[in-house]
Amino acid sequence: MSHNELYAVTLGGKGSSLSSSSVYATATGQAQIRIDSSALDRLSSTPSLKQKITIPEFLTLEETRAFLTVLLNKLLLCNSSKQFPLWISESLNSNRKSFQFEEEFDVTKDEHSLLINNECSAVLGVSSVLEYQSAVLSVFADVAAAFSCEALKADVTVFNLMDSGDGHSSKEEVAVASDMRTLLNGSKFVGKEKVPSIVKIRKVHGIIRKNVKSVHSTMRVELNSCHKLGEIELGSEHDVCTVLLPLAMALRELGEFSFARAQSNLSAIGSEDLKSSIGEIFGKQCPTDASLISSFNESLHLYSGRVYDKFAHEINVLFRLVWKIVAWELVTAYAVLEAADLNEKIGNVRENGETSKVDKKKKKAVLGKGTSSILALIKDRLQSEKKSDAENSRLLETWVADFLSFLDLAKLEFNEFLLKVKDVLESNESRRLPKLPKGTRDFSKEQMTIRKEAFSVIEEVFERHGATALDTPVFELRETLMGKYGEDSKLIYDLADQGGEQLSLRYDLTVPFARFVAMNGLPSLKRYQIAKVYRRDNPSKGRYREFYQCDFDIAGPSENMAADFEVVRVLTELLEELKIGDFEIKLNHRKLLDGMMQICGVPPEKFRTICSSIDKLDKQPFEQIRKEMVEEKGLTAETADRIGTFVKDKGHPLTLLSKLKQEGSAFLENAGSMDALNELEILFNTLDKSKRLDRVVFDLSLARGLDYYTGVIFEAVFKGEAQVGSIAAGGRYDNLIGMFGSKQVSAVGVSLGIERVFVIKEQQLKDQNQVIRPNKTDVLVSILGNDVTLAGELVGELWDAGVKAEFLVNKRRQKHFDHAKDSKIPWMILVGEKEIKDGTVQLKHLEAGSDVKYDIPRETFVEELRKRLNP
Repeated sequence: MSHNELYAVTLGGKGSSLSSSSVYATATGQAQIRIDSSALDRLSSTPSLKQKITIPEFLTLEETRAFLTVLLNKLLLCNSSKQFPLWISESLNSNRKSFQFEEEFDVTKDEHSLLINNECSAVLGVSSVLEYQSAVLSVFADVAAAFSCEALKADVTVFNLMDSGDGHSSKEEVAVASDMRTLLNGSKFVGKEKVPSIVKIRKVHGIIRKNVKSVHSTMRVELNSCHKLGEIELGSEHDVCTVLLPLAMALRELGEFSFARAQSNLSAIGSEDLKSSIGEIFGKQCPTDASLISSFNESLHLYSGRVYDKFAHEINVLFRLVWKIVAWELVTAYAVLEAADLNEKIGNVRENGETSKVDKKKKKAVLGKGTSSILALIKDRLQSEKKSDAENSRLLETWVADFLSFLDLAKLEFNEFLLKVKDVLESNESRRLPKLPKGTRDFSKEQMTIRKEAFSVIEEVFERHGATALDTPVFELRETLMGKYGEDSKLIYDLADQGGEQLSLRYDLTVPFARFVAMNGLPSLKRYQIAKVYRRDNPSKGRYREFYQCDFDIAGPSENMAADFEVVRVLTELLEELKIGDFEIKLNHRKLLDGMMQICGVPPEKFRTICSSIDKLDKQPFEQIRKEMVEEKGLTAETADRIGTFVKDKGHPLTLLSKLKQEGSAFLENAGSMDALNELEILFNTLDKSKRLDRVVFDLSLARGLDYYTGVIFEAVFKGEAQVGSIAAGGRYDNLIGMFGSKQVSAVGVSLGIERVFVIKEQQLKDQNQVIRPNKTDVLVSILGNDVTLAGELVGELWDAGVKAEFLVNKRRQKHFDHAKDSKIPWMILVGEKEIKDGTVQLKHLEAGSDVKYDIPRETFVEELRKRLNP
């Protein structure tokens, strides 16, 4: 390649910055250095010292060129002479093969200091090469792994991972899964083989991507940082190597799993001769997992000894081993998929001159749309070289050498191939599939089954207590929602102006319920509602922006604490009948909180904002909450400490209540607190008689932040392994309905966050290895042939009789059994030519085994099936 074909990397220009890709391009001779004229004009220092350039002897030529590129950029960023930068630039552009300089150079004092302490530039140079190479590897490894999936007929359902929207899924793993789906889209090669090294692709490749991003973030800063040359960046090499260490671990793991897939690919080659021949070359040329461990251990040793330049170099050695292994993975997968063509082209793969035989008549399966495009690129490249007559009968070793040479990262030809691979990934139709907004989720058929069962339980409990169903609009007038949620009002979704009305998505179901009662002038109502609500929150595990709430509310006059008791009782029934496991209900009283605020000396205008801080005590230590109350919300340290003595109290309801009502208690001197304690005494005693008090914990730190609560407040917390936080909450809100301009109507209610219950239920099923049956189909009507009218006749009779049935028309017998098995359908009505001729149907009980069958007259098959469905 001539120099006029190279592109230029400009250094020193205003606003210009050096990137790892530019360092790599100059390191591999794919780019020339150009110093911006404005940078030369700025350099004015006069050399006053003599100094040799000492290049670490362990650096490769490529690493040395990277080192000099970084060194040159550092000189241009800071105060230097003109002579030295120009000399480095000319040396790099001369494409010389050696940089061991014996002569001394005229340098400034600052340049002298930099050259003596050259470890930082060496680390940055090698790390730049590593960053670029690892980014390329993250793409190349996916390609090789995709071909392995097809070569091994692997189960690729692991790549069905989608962004759950709750902030819990690894973005990198989701991206890997997306790329693998793109590559394998439409493939008929992938199958149902469970291959451990395939299952690990998503996680291992995701970690590589994550670490490459981390290295990139660090390198972007360190490559372009400017310090006085006399003040060497002593921490830079350490900072860079700190992010290189996790990359080294990820490289080793990727190499180990890629090696395992390459070995599996070898075993899958159909031709014994081809398998033996490639296996022999593989054994001689492919690095082993033992070599990976040795290189990684050496890098650990160097890191521990803080020999950072050698450490970076050793990771580059490790990288080259991994790259060779991944290249071999692609070679072996290619050999599996193209065995027939490979034997035909190579011809004599055995020393005795006999040609291997592969069944060419066997119809080729279809590769994925992505892998088939890439396979064509590889074939074109391998066939593009002109060969002499002698080479037409080339040996397998030559073909392997050509393949591996093509996969040389430093060659421009490979870069062109890589760009085309990226085009395949970015232009493939599966890439254009829509994605979910953050904080939302789709429910698959299995998840919908769980959800329907949960809703059925919830509705049964609500209706058991006499509640009637209600539905309200998904959006409300903004004025309806504002001023009801305290600090959480910022989480309300506002809609664009529509017809002059300011609208917002509902934040909960309680305020719309209060608006309904007020608008219709209802004196009382016991209702339930199961519907979606929306919050502009930060997604996390179990926390969504769109989610269901299941609300039960009682509005209207009642005996003191009677409605409060029933609502708490409903909550205990819900959680017990949903069978989620152990839980507790934390309970407090808003008037008790307000009394505590008064006793501690909190100004009335700060009651709600301080309650909002206290409510975080289940997630943060009191010291952190104290800091927030004092530094951000303006409380005195003494007041904050007094609050601390109260909010740490929690325990058995009647025990703690007795303590708070003892003579000398500060609460007895506050009228609001006394009312609260008396109401809680009624509530606790009633729950005790109803055998539900053991589920309740009296907790003075519970301070629900919603502005509309006026009495009892409570929150249910799951105590199992799944960390989902609060799963239900509620309380009394006597003033909310009156806020809409009507008369005051007292009310109390509870809201169950069903999404978090789903998380718990899904984890339970996963832990118990339970399989969800998403349909209720009792029987599959299977027509062996293409007679749709017969299928319509038979299944129509079943539907008319109220039997849950599906039908399938297909000539292949196995298709019917596969469908029944996948859908877990227990019975099958099978009709083929014999049954049509005899006027019968064959009834199979699949759950009892495919051999259990009954020949039944066509006229009575519905009645016979119903007898067996309902014995």
